[in-house]
Amino acid sequence: MTQPDHSSPSETSTTGSRLGDPVVLILSIGFIVAFVALSLYDIDMVANGISAGFAWTARTLGSYFQLLLLLTFFIGMGVAMSPAGAAKVGNLQTPEISTFKWLSMIMCTLLAGGGVFFAAGEPVYHFVVTPPAFDTEAGTVDAVAGALAQSFMHWGFLAWAVLGTLTAVVMAHAHYVKGQPMQPRTLLTPVLGERLMSGPLGGVVDALCVIAVVAGTVGPIGFLATQVSFGLHELFGLPQGYGTQLAVLAALGAIYVTSAMTGIHRGIQLLSRFNVFLALVIAAVIFVFGPTLFLTDAFTQGFGTYLSSFFTMATMTAETAPDWWMKWWTVFFFAWFIGYGPLMAIFVARISRGRTIRQMILAVAVMAPVATTLWFTLLGGSGIFYQLNGVIDLTEALNNFQFDVATLTVAQALPGGTLMALAILLLTTIFVATTGDSMSYAISVVGAGHDAPNPLIRAFWGIAMAIMAAILLYMGAGQISALQQFIVITAIPVSLVLLPSLWTGPKAAYAMAREQGLIDQPSKREA
Repeated sequence: MTQPDHSSPSETSTTGSRLGDPVVLILSIGFIVAFVALSLYDIDMVANGISAGFAWTARTLGSYFQLLLLLTFFIGMGVAMSPAGAAKVGNLQTPEISTFKWLSMIMCTLLAGGGVFFAAGEPVYHFVVTPPAFDTEAGTVDAVAGALAQSFMHWGFLAWAVLGTLTAVVMAHAHYVKGQPMQPRTLLTPVLGERLMSGPLGGVVDALCVIAVVAGTVGPIGFLATQVSFGLHELFGLPQGYGTQLAVLAALGAIYVTSAMTGIHRGIQLLSRFNVFLALVIAAVIFVFGPTLFLTDAFTQGFGTYLSSFFTMATMTAETAPDWWMKWWTVFFFAWFIGYGPLMAIFVARISRGRTIRQMILAVAVMAPVATTLWFTLLGGSGIFYQLNGVIDLTEALNNFQFDVATLTVAQALPGGTLMALAILLLTTIFVATTGDSMSYAISVVGAGHDAPNPLIRAFWGIAMAIMAAILLYMGAGQISALQQFIVITAIPVSLVLLPSLWTGPKAAYAMAREQGLIDQPSKREA
């Protein structure tokens, strides 16, 4: 049985031209203004305050974050394999977006949000500094599998699952069937009730989720400017100062704001497809002309170690690992992904109309992570190969967390040298642009409450994030780092928004399946 479609008629609809919920607007823009103003007033005070909150959160709530991701993944897999997995999302019988375009947009979200910065450097870091889950000697052949496995843990099944599996199911059912707004507050409606969530508290919930995404997106935007500026300096001798960084930000902002304004069916889709094609070309060149046999063996062993040591790595705590490790690696990444969770649920639910729940969950929680591990193997595995054979030495740079140096160094060592480095810089830029456009769109959806927000609102949020990145870079890259640490703090309230989906996700899936006549209605006694 098909339910009425409560969505807006088209991407170009002018419905929702208003800025949206004033509580969301005041709190989210207020955060941006307050963060910048306080940083201008006393940078050290802001950095030290965030650092203290960051350390406390990582130490106290790290295990909670880990458990949330584990449960989300396994319950999501259960829903996908259940009879309810056959239910269609969004009241469409056929997919609205072709499979390749759909998968491209999914891939260009999380991987764009940071994977391109860490894909080259993180595996090499774990190769030269043995992760606590393993006891191999750093820098040796025996350390290769563990180094890749640890990277796979941070960017694999758990990371992706929290972004758009159970929460996307809840959002799709609530919006497209029940007509509830496409906002993070909707994830709490089954628990707290529609009356409470339609008031100021709902606005506060939405604002907290928007703030988490702004913090999570401004970081990559700012770091991209430093990375491209560094790359252009090393390759062509261009000045590496603030002027170059500002020019990079302006170009990046123009790309993703234009993309966000044209919408899901135009700019966002086109940018994602271009990026996937470019990534496939780069991947093919690396695999064919690079250390092919080493990469094949490294992936096989690394993925096997990832599976066999899965729970050891996923449940590592401050009791079994150094405090600095948990704070700067596993807990940091997991909190980052949690911060993106509610708005990614909106984005995934929107682009998955006409897909089955099973297809949506498997694409997000299985296909995308496997593709990510392949990408990390090609870039990071090549970096390990060159480090192992003395072609490069990234030990000092990575111990100082200089991942921009690592990416360019590995890129220049790859087949094609300077040409490959340029291609990877372009890929990185477009990857971050796809995060900028999808999150500008998602934030605008939160304000409008439906999936066709006004293009000018999309532009406003895109420009706001670029300006914030520019201001923070002017103060120094340390403020970008402080903002990224703030992500871990914002994960506390955002995790509470995601938590109910552990039981409301399966309920929504079965409700959709019953409404579509795929499974029997429950008896009165069961109901």
